[in-house]
Amino acid sequence: MRNSSPIWVASTTTNRPYPRTAMLVPALLGGLFVGVLSALPIVNVANCCCLWIFTGGILAAYVLQQNESEPIGSARGAGVGLMAGVIGAGMWLVVSLLLEPIVGPLQERMMASARNAGDMPPDMRAWFDMFASRGSLAARLSLGFLVQLVAGLVFSTLGGLVGSAITRPPAGNQAVPPPLPPL
Repeated sequence: MRNSSPIWVASTTTNRPYPRTAMLVPALLGGLFVGVLSALPIVNVANCCCLWIFTGGILAAYVLQQNESEPIGSARGAGVGLMAGVIGAGMWLVVSLLLEPIVGPLQERMMASARNAGDMPPDMRAWFDMFASRGSLAARLSLGFLVQLVAGLVFSTLGGLVGSAITRPPAGNQAVPPPLPPL
């Protein structure tokens, strides 16, 4: 009995397996996009709605599709998006650590000026004091990494799904043999 689901048919029509290493370069590029743009000050504000994470998944699926002659399919798009999200969380951690000597003093000054606001409740002032200290760097980076990882697992995978759908080559892209001459 033959299964007629499109995923099964698509997976049996190709003669070559899809190695995971073929997905590594697109995932690295998508993860680099996610990690750098999510860690940069001011630019990271657009990540409040997971824009960079979602777009990193789309980018990874786009790069993967550019290396393939056939459509990559939704499963591979989601897979490369997932990989880009995980790599993006790691890249965010590395870039955040590299930017900390530059951004850290600026954040401390901003926290100090916010702490000196006269109408701030005492609980909020204690919260600012806790995050203004240098000792909270490990906690901030750990929490940020966890948030980036969870958001990357969800939104970058969705971006990969969307990317596989919008970067699919048109159906008429296949070579058509010339017509037979009349007899």
